[in-house]
Amino acid sequence: MRIRNHRLKAFYLQTLRFLRLIRYPNLLIIVFSQYFVAIFLIGPSSEYLYYLKNIYLFLLSLSTVSIASAGYIINDYYDIKIDIINKPRRVVVGKFLKRRQAMILHSILNFIGIGLGLILGLKIGVIVTFCAFWLWLYSNQLKRLPFVGNLSVAILTGLSISIVGFFFGRNMLLVNFYALFAFFISLIREIIKDMEDMRGDQEFDCKTLPIVWGIRKVKIFIYSIMVFFASVIFLISGAINNTSLYYYFIGMMVPYIFLIYKLNQADKRRDFKFLSNLCKGIMLAGVLSMVFI
Repeated sequence: MRIRNHRLKAFYLQTLRFLRLIRYPNLLIIVFSQYFVAIFLIGPSSEYLYYLKNIYLFLLSLSTVSIASAGYIINDYYDIKIDIINKPRRVVVGKFLKRRQAMILHSILNFIGIGLGLILGLKIGVIVTFCAFWLWLYSNQLKRLPFVGNLSVAILTGLSISIVGFFFGRNMLLVNFYALFAFFISLIREIIKDMEDMRGDQEFDCKTLPIVWGIRKVKIFIYSIMVFFASVIFLISGAINNTSLYYYFIGMMVPYIFLIYKLNQADKRRDFKFLSNLCKGIMLAGVLSMVFI
C-alpha cells in the first residue's frame, strides 16, 4: 500500500510539474478565448451548443494549445540558467525533467499541433507550422533582442484569436478587433515581464528593452503604447456601432488607469509581477466583453 501511495504521489507531482511547464492557465485562456470568439463573434450565440459540440473547433483549439505548449517547453529549455536566477522555484527542465525529454515532448506536441492543423486544411496547417517555427526562433534568438521578442509574442497572441475567424470565414472585422486588443495587451505585458526578469537577463547578456534603455525610458515607451492602444480601441469600438460594447470598454478604463498608476510606482520585481498578472486580468475582461456583441 505504501509503495502504491508513493507512486501515486510521484505521479501527482510529475503531473503538476508538467502543467506548470506548459503554463496551463495561459492555455486555458487560449481555449476560453477561442470558444468565446466562435460563440459570440462568429455566432449567433443562441447556437452555442453547436460550437461546444463542433469537432473542428475542438481540433483547432487542441492544435493551438499543442503548439503553445511546445513553445513554452522550448522556451524553458533555452532559458534554464536564466530561470534559475529569475524564478528558481518554477524551474522544471533540467531539474525534474531531463533536457532530452523536454526536446522529445516539444517535438511530439509540435507534431500533434501541425498534424491537427493539416487535418483542418492546408491553410490552417501552414499557419500553425509558421507559429511553431516562430516560437522556436523566439526562444532561440528573438527574445534576447530589444522589442523584437515582445512583438513576436504579441503577434502570435493576436493570431490565436484571428485564426478562429479565418477558419470559419465570418465576421473578420469583429474577430480582428479582438485580435488587435489581445496584441496590444500582450505587447504591454511582455515588456513588463522583461522588467521583471532584468536580473537574469543581464547576467546572460540579453539585450531586452529594459537593459538597453533602462526602466525609466521603457515606462515612457509603455505609456505611449497604452495611449495609442486606448485610442485605437475606442475608435474601432465606436465604428462598430455597438453601444454596449463601447460603454463596456469605457468601464475597462478603470483597471487600465490603475495599471498606469501602478506602473508609474513600480520599481521592484514583485511590482512588475503584479502588473503582469493585472494585464492578464484585463485580457480576460476584454474576452468577456464578447458577450455584449
